[in-house]
Amino acid sequence: MPLYMDIHTVDSDDFSVEDVVKAHMKDLAVEKKFGVTQRKYWVNVENKTIFCLMQGPDKESCNAVHKESHGLTACNIIEVSDDEYHLFLGIGDKNEVDLAQTLTGEIDEGYRTILLINHFDFTRKYDLLLEEELTLIEESEGTIILQPNEDILVSFVSASKAIQCAQMLTKLLKNSPDNIEFRIGLVTGSPVDETGTEIFEETKKRVNQICMIGLNNIIYLDESTKLLSIKEGSPTNTSAEEFRVLKTEDFIFINSLILKVNEKLHDTDFNSKKLSLSLGLSKSKAYRKIKALTGIATNELIQEIKLRHTLRALKNNNETVAEIGYGHGFNSPTYFARAFRKRFGLSPSSYTDLFKTTH
Repeated sequence: MPLYMDIHTVDSDDFSVEDVVKAHMKDLAVEKKFGVTQRKYWVNVENKTIFCLMQGPDKESCNAVHKESHGLTACNIIEVSDDEYHLFLGIGDKNEVDLAQTLTGEIDEGYRTILLINHFDFTRKYDLLLEEELTLIEESEGTIILQPNEDILVSFVSASKAIQCAQMLTKLLKNSPDNIEFRIGLVTGSPVDETGTEIFEETKKRVNQICMIGLNNIIYLDESTKLLSIKEGSPTNTSAEEFRVLKTEDFIFINSLILKVNEKLHDTDFNSKKLSLSLGLSKSKAYRKIKALTGIATNELIQEIKLRHTLRALKNNNETVAEIGYGHGFNSPTYFARAFRKRFGLSPSSYTDLFKTTH
């Protein structure tokens, strides 16, 4: 039977782990009636959230157990694969009442710090560094989740270790003599959101957005990751040059920004004025916000996002260079080639050839 995971947000000042254990015992008393098996649960007292892992015939049956036993039905429930569960949440164990624990025996709150390394390799020598990167990640107790491109996604139980790993990766990549651009994002979040259908959906979305708009060779992290590292007793000086700390309102703006640019990805006339209007901001205010987050001006950001999209398309090599240029808002192949060369130091055709000759 499939695995399901849910989230409960409790609105009570008296919320405690003991209360959750009692509710779980009530679940166990009625679960067989609905063909459900309670596997494990995670409790975060500070955020008053509970995450339950169950095996059952369907979502409705899993929710019915909670409804009959104690009435606390889930805010949201998603299906998860066994692989997803083990990659993101498999580290640790559970005690005699199925409460999730870390490897050190502490209560596992279910939250994870997700690290994403976004690479662009212009020499095809990146594979030589990859083994060193993976070794650093494993030594930092990160769990690697394979991606369909050159990106590396990693799950950490400890925010402090995630930050330290990001610093070591930055040092490794900056010291590489090869032409490799990278961006690193760190976001801490819950396995199930109150909306959504995937494990760590909002967290993965945010970390991908960071890497889409972020400065090269910089570590971006959300405020939750910074605060959690302090709570763990291993704070890092995130005010250093290599870091950018993002607040909740920054993510709201970034989400809107990326949506607006992606909607107009093919529009050759889309510019800073039109983007500002679509964001509901004056041109000067949009410029200041974008400059503060990305280090570049509005028109530069629009072109940067378009060019980063073309890198993926060129690597896939399913269209001609001209088609890719037109499809990403460049009004002529010449203009596309010139902008691409200026930004990346080689022509679109040369970039495509790198992958033809090595694969």
